[in-house]
Amino acid sequence: MFVTAELHAPATAPAPTSLRQAWIALAGLSAVFLFEMLDNSVLTVALPTIGRELAATTTELQWVTAAYAVVFGGLMLAFGALADRFGRRRLMLTGLTLLATASLATALVTSAWQLIAVRAVLGVAAAMTTPGSMALAFRLFRDDALRVRATTLISTVGLVGLAIGPTLGGLAIAVAPWQALLLVNAPIALLALLGVRVGIAPDDPAELHRAPVDVLGALLGTATVVLALVTPTLAVDAGGWTPWATGLAAVAAALGFAHRQRTAAHPLLDPALLARPLVASGLAYKAAAGMATAGLGYLVALQLQLDWGWSPAQAALGTLPQVVVLLAGGAFVQPLLSRLGFDRAAWLGAAAVVAGLAEYALLGRLGYPWVALALVLVALGLRVVGVVAAMNVLRGLPENRTTIGAALTDTASEVTSAVGLAVVGTSLALLFGADLTAPGWTPAQTAHFHLAVTTAALVLTALAAALVGWGLRRSRAARA
Repeated sequence: MFVTAELHAPATAPAPTSLRQAWIALAGLSAVFLFEMLDNSVLTVALPTIGRELAATTTELQWVTAAYAVVFGGLMLAFGALADRFGRRRLMLTGLTLLATASLATALVTSAWQLIAVRAVLGVAAAMTTPGSMALAFRLFRDDALRVRATTLISTVGLVGLAIGPTLGGLAIAVAPWQALLLVNAPIALLALLGVRVGIAPDDPAELHRAPVDVLGALLGTATVVLALVTPTLAVDAGGWTPWATGLAAVAAALGFAHRQRTAAHPLLDPALLARPLVASGLAYKAAAGMATAGLGYLVALQLQLDWGWSPAQAALGTLPQVVVLLAGGAFVQPLLSRLGFDRAAWLGAAAVVAGLAEYALLGRLGYPWVALALVLVALGLRVVGVVAAMNVLRGLPENRTTIGAALTDTASEVTSAVGLAVVGTSLALLFGADLTAPGWTPAQTAHFHLAVTTAALVLTALAAALVGWGLRRSRAARA
């Protein structure tokens, strides 16, 4: 049951004509996006410490990060559809309440699987809240220029969390337990709850999508994502027939989902929406950026600390080039859009992401300057794609489907983030073994680690390049 009041009659207040007029709402929505980015970045730098203190295996350590992404990606479309039908604000407030509660539960964690369970609950809360932050910001204004500025502001706050998370996390973990890094999500959730409740009017029934919810489609879509992302881990951890069974089940669920969406009277995800060139290109670029950011961040954190022996604080300082780019890059988004337009700016950003991955795969082992260059290129691309691709998706959809559009965008990013983590985790488990965090590597183990890192980075580069190529094709179709 949702925690907010009944839907109100249509609001009569005019749309804000400046960001200042909507500052309370934007503060709440920015806090929602801050949680997503800060949570992921802080967790990444804490992984080696978490692995040692909880005696986590390589597979368990992978699932500490992947559980959140799998649940988030699997449920986002379903919650996006519910928000468009029952109220974006009320679903947002419900999710924020769950988010604060689950964050506090981190203090009680004593084992890797308990932490994985908490991360899964946080994934549920994030699926209820994150898509709404962009959808509500988009609908808050009527002018595209203001929408871009609002989206840039929200993404800037989130990217600040992504940028400073590793640095602050690495410095804080030297003087505080790792649980403290994740407990910070609770006050952020409370700030978001206050901003959304006070600054955003209750949902207007006339602006909601009235078609019935495709429950079967939601179940099939969730099953497809979850099974597809569980299969690589089971292939390494369980072996035998289990991964084959889950892989075949994922294929069957995907085929069932596709058939359901083509034949249902009111599909969860209308295939015609995905066929729109603006939507398809934006999703492809976001997917490539999400995969690159998650995969590269995981690889660099492990390389600096486990291979090169850097402390968490030193590894945090090693991410400063990324911090600078993400913080300063917001000033260049609007001028880039004015000069190149939405589509070309999105393609340029996505191409920078692929270039950063390729450079790291080929040169990252040769020294820190090459690692720093990869972080800069990926950060540059992410800074542009984070705003432009999401705007393209929302611009390409009907007015009453903006939340499902935002959910599509975040699903593409989160699912491919989980794919990136799965590629890295599977490569390490296959080529290195289960004792990744054990001290005193032998020369053979070091060589195996280097091979695993190079293999994972090359696979990620190929996958991201394929997504960017598809996005470019659809972008050209949109211009035509």
